[in-house]
Amino acid sequence: MQKIIPNLWFNFNAEEAVNFYVSLFDNSKILSVSRYGEHGPAPAGTVLTMKFTLDGQEFLAINGGPEFRFTEAVSFLVNCTSQEEVDRLWSKLLEAGGEEQACGWLKDRFGLSWQIIPTVLGELMSDPDPQKAGRVTMAMLQMKKIDIAGLHAAYDG
Repeated sequence: MQKIIPNLWFNFNAEEAVNFYVSLFDNSKILSVSRYGEHGPAPAGTVLTMKFTLDGQEFLAINGGPEFRFTEAVSFLVNCTSQEEVDRLWSKLLEAGGEEQACGWLKDRFGLSWQIIPTVLGELMSDPDPQKAGRVTMAMLQMKKIDIAGLHAAYDG
């Protein structure tokens, strides 16, 4: 059992969001669903909460209403092993109204912030040669979606 579970508050579109997220990652599934009863703030039968996993990590989604919204203060960093994985997740998360942001960040159509980051970025940025690491950092700062070939070109000078 996972001790700490992120809880995501949605404006009555949790079911759509969870189904979308589960479709993006291997080893992901819906674990349980609870629904509003006769006396809830939403029509009876509407999803109240959904417990789910994304690549084995547990989450909880709640249909809480419009009182709270996501901000960039919390984001999910996805470590990607290839440009193909970066490209696939980037395009899928931007579908139907997502918004590109700088340095590998984006907001999906539900307003949730994601960092789609190739693992090589951290490796190159932590090179002991400060010039190489600095060139990689400067290249990354110019990107929206992270381009691995561009990082390597900056690293090589």
